[in-house]
Amino acid sequence: MNHAKIRELFPIVNQKVNNHSLVYLDNAATTQKPRQVIQTLKRFYEWENANVHRGVHTLGTRATDAYEGARMKVARFINAASEQEIIFTRGTTAAINLVASGYAKAICKEGDEIVITLMEHHSNLIPWQQAAKATGAILKYIPLQQDGSVSLEDVEKTITARTKIVSVSHISNVLGMINPIKQITKIAHKHGAVILVDGAQSAPHIKIDMQELDCDFYAFSGHKMCGPTGIGVLYGKKKIIQQMEPVEFGGEMIEHVDLWGTTWREVPWKFEGGTPIIAGAIGLGAAIDFLEHIGREEIERHDRELTRYAMERMAEIDDLAVYGPKNDRVGLITFNLGNIHPHDVATFLDSFGIAVRAGHHCCQPLMSWLGAHATTRASFYLYNTEDEVDKFITVLLAARKYFM
Repeated sequence: MNHAKIRELFPIVNQKVNNHSLVYLDNAATTQKPRQVIQTLKRFYEWENANVHRGVHTLGTRATDAYEGARMKVARFINAASEQEIIFTRGTTAAINLVASGYAKAICKEGDEIVITLMEHHSNLIPWQQAAKATGAILKYIPLQQDGSVSLEDVEKTITARTKIVSVSHISNVLGMINPIKQITKIAHKHGAVILVDGAQSAPHIKIDMQELDCDFYAFSGHKMCGPTGIGVLYGKKKIIQQMEPVEFGGEMIEHVDLWGTTWREVPWKFEGGTPIIAGAIGLGAAIDFLEHIGREEIERHDRELTRYAMERMAEIDDLAVYGPKNDRVGLITFNLGNIHPHDVATFLDSFGIAVRAGHHCCQPLMSWLGAHATTRASFYLYNTEDEVDKFITVLLAARKYFM
C-alpha cells in the first residue's frame, strides 16, 4: 500500500488544524471520503439526479440503474446469495431497528429470550430492550472475560432453547476485538435462534462473507467505510426477510393499494418506502469499488499492523491503561492516561491537530463493566501512517507531562 498515493486521494487529510498537519484518528466514528466517492456524488447530482423506479425518462433510468447497480455491488462485497437480500437503510442503527421492530416483535412472546453481550453499542442494545418490553421477552447478556472477550463456553451457557434472537457485534467499537461470529452463529442455530451481527466496525476493516459466517442478518454503515453518511445496509437471508413486515409505509414499497388494504412489493423493496437514499447508495457503491481496488486483504493487513505498532508505542507511556486484549485487535485502541479526564486528553491532542474520540462511545454498560466513566479512543484506517502514530505518542507524552 503506497501511503503517499492513498493520502492524495483524500482531500480532507491534507490540511492543517490549529497550525499542525491533521492527524485524523477518529475513524471508528466516521471515515474520510476519497475523491472517487466525492466525484461520484457530484456527477450524480449534476447529470443523473432523478427518482428511481418510477419514471420512464432517461434520467430516471440512469438513476435506477445506478441505484440498483449499487445493490449488486454490496451483494458481491459481502458475498450474499442474491441482491434481493440487500436492504438499504439510513445506517447500522436503522438496520438493527428494522429487525427489532419488523421481526423480533412478531416472533417473540412472553418468556422468550433475546441474547446480546455486555460490549454492545447502544444501537445494538436499546432496540432489543424495546423489543423485550413490547413482547415480554427476557433480555440476557453473554458475560465477558477479564480482557473483555467472549468465551464460547459462556455463549453455550447463555443461549437456550427459549432464545429466539442473538445479536452481537463483529468487532467491538471500544475493545477492538473480533468476536467468533461463525462459532456463535452455529450455537444460535443449534438452539433454533436467528442471529444478527452488528458489522459497523468490521465491514471497513476485514473481509466479510455471508456464506461463510452463515448469520441471518448483518448490518453496517457506509460512512465508516469511505462512503457517504446516511446510508447503511441490512443483509437478511431471503427466506427470513420474506416473512418480515415493513415498519415504514408509503409509496414505492407497494404492489397494489385500494381503499381498504395494501399488498407489498417483493423483497427488498417492500422495506424501502418513499424516495430511497439514492445518492447515498450510489456513493456507497463507489466506496466499495475504491476499497476493492485497494484490496480488502491489504486494508486488513495495514490496519492490524498499524494497530499493533500503536500498541507497542503506547506501552512506552507510564500510567496509561489500555482496554481490551493486548493482541489481535483491529483498527482502534481505547485508553485512559492516568487520572486525566479523556476530554482533556482529546482537547490537548486536538491543539496539535490530532483528532481522537473521548467519552463513553455509546457503550455505557461496557464502561461500567470496565470501571471507567469515559475513555479516549484512537482509531486507524487505510490513510493513516506510522509517522502519524509517532506524532500521536509524542503529544500523549506531552499531555502526561502537562497534566500530571
